[in-house]
Amino acid sequence: MLSTKNFSYNYKYQDFFIFVGLLLWIAIFNTYSLTTNIWFTYASCILALGFCLLPVLIFSFLKTRLKSVLSRNRYVAHWCTCFFILLPLFTDIAFYLQIAKLDNTVFISTALAAVALEIMLIANQYYQKKVQHIKWIKKIGLENAVLITIILLAATISVMAVSSLDNPIYQRKGFRLVGFEFDIKLLLFNFGTFLGFFSQFLIMYLCGYLLFLINSRLLVSKILKEKGLFIYLLTLSAIIAVLYPLLAQLLISLPINTVFGRSIFVTNPFELENAFGAFAIMLISLPIVLAMQWGKQNNRILSLEKEKSQTELDLLKQQLNPHFFFNTLNNLYALSLQKSDKTPESILQLSELMRYTIYKGQEKTVKLSQELDHIDDYIQLQQIRLQKNLNFEFNKQVKNDQVDIAPLLLIVLIENAFKHGIEPADDTASLKLSLISNDNTLVFSCENSFDPEEVNEIKGIGIDNLRKRLELLYPNRYTLEITTIANIFKAELKLQLT
Repeated sequence: MLSTKNFSYNYKYQDFFIFVGLLLWIAIFNTYSLTTNIWFTYASCILALGFCLLPVLIFSFLKTRLKSVLSRNRYVAHWCTCFFILLPLFTDIAFYLQIAKLDNTVFISTALAAVALEIMLIANQYYQKKVQHIKWIKKIGLENAVLITIILLAATISVMAVSSLDNPIYQRKGFRLVGFEFDIKLLLFNFGTFLGFFSQFLIMYLCGYLLFLINSRLLVSKILKEKGLFIYLLTLSAIIAVLYPLLAQLLISLPINTVFGRSIFVTNPFELENAFGAFAIMLISLPIVLAMQWGKQNNRILSLEKEKSQTELDLLKQQLNPHFFFNTLNNLYALSLQKSDKTPESILQLSELMRYTIYKGQEKTVKLSQELDHIDDYIQLQQIRLQKNLNFEFNKQVKNDQVDIAPLLLIVLIENAFKHGIEPADDTASLKLSLISNDNTLVFSCENSFDPEEVNEIKGIGIDNLRKRLELLYPNRYTLEITTIANIFKAELKLQLT
């Protein structure tokens, strides 16, 4: 069985696999009608078209990595170079190399198909991230989507029917045919006829939609789920016996049956052909209905898992925040005993830290700049309190400090360093922080000196809770490495932000 990690790894190359599928289908379409040298021709097509699509295949294979290491502008530049410079160039070279005896139009069509497929993949990605989460779109659902499709289909066929009026090409033995025609002028002058056609086509399709709804809301969700397949088939047969003569009589009485040549609805509504049509609609819609039922059940499971994860995350935050403030209040208590002049400044720093934790800490994400300000406030508070030398260094290489990050992640490593490494030190302690980030990735490392005998203490509750929070917030998108060399403890966190 494949592990989740391996599955996630393979998922990175999904676009590459899709483009390979495009390549194979085009090769199949250029081979299926042959009777000799079939496999040789198939292999030649794959070789020739594979060279044509070589830039696209390489780019799609590296796409996930490019997104993680490049800025958005540089990624777009690479994308444009691949599809608008290299793809036309390799298409032209493939044609002149004559690896396979293919027409120039095949190479051009392949290149255009690759561009169209990439645009569809981008549109789907945008839909997944932005569009499908819009409330009114989520409320549409599959049933309403089917209804909207039926209305659009009825309107389209009605427009084509009106546009085909008085055209001798579509006259057959006293009947009219619906041609693939769109004439706005005819539509405007015959708008009443369009409404008549539209209402009748809509009634015809709504009869099928009624059977679809019965199958969805009653037969599958109730009968099949609770009573089993045998009772489902018997109930399906009984419902069709009740409905099909009535629906057939309605469809037979529609005037379009005398206008357009049709053989679907025979004169007798009790003809078994009408029953077979109803059975066909039910059986064809069954996979769709089953997919809908599975989708609803899966959404419920995901919703429960999300609620559970949020509850766990809230509990982890409750464990982290008291731990942090308990240490800070101890610090202020120590300063007050010493009657230090730095006490008011420390209280002010603490108020800023509390304000951030209480308000920003409850949000899903904050700006990286806000998290860095919080870290600076914390370190300033600790430096005011410490009565020892601290070799401190913070190296920042931040290309964009407005990227979103989950709050109160980085501070855990710094707090852990102070509590278990710097505070107990008898001599001069050291703390070295490093932050390197761009639009897609963030790498934060925290190095501090510590007593090697306290190695078990330094990997305390703070680190354990941080791992749990990372698993909930950035599943499969983070690494947290802990290393100890001599008296140096290093924690390095890598986050995939997008």
